[in-house]
Amino acid sequence: MDTRKQSSTSEMQVTSIRLEAELKERLRELSGEQGYQTLIREILWQFVEQQTVPAEPRSHSIELERSPSQAPLLFQSNIRATFQAIAQREEQCAITGQLIQPQQPMWLGLTVTGEFVALSIEFEREASTKL
Repeated sequence: MDTRKQSSTSEMQVTSIRLEAELKERLRELSGEQGYQTLIREILWQFVEQQTVPAEPRSHSIELERSPSQAPLLFQSNIRATFQAIAQREEQCAITGQLIQPQQPMWLGLTVTGEFVALSIEFEREASTKL
């Protein structure tokens, strides 16, 4: 669960970091309208939160406790592969936040960290139109 509050930029500290030009450009492409600095902050927060979670066996699904208006838990670039599936219980798309009802078709996304996450059918349609 993402428990950190959204800070205004006036509450943040300025930090300088050197990035390869190609990395910076790819981050810009991935970030879309939110901006690459926001994306970098989200990635860093996800890393910090993963490192501070007590050691426990990882489940094969991620429970999402956020509203659809919040930033996505995952980005499309975090998904390594997708598999067709049927929801057995109510799920929430890890990218769009859309609810998936029991017995509805969905996708299971295998993340780059080896976890399976629920993905809505609409996510896959949007992803295929961007290719």
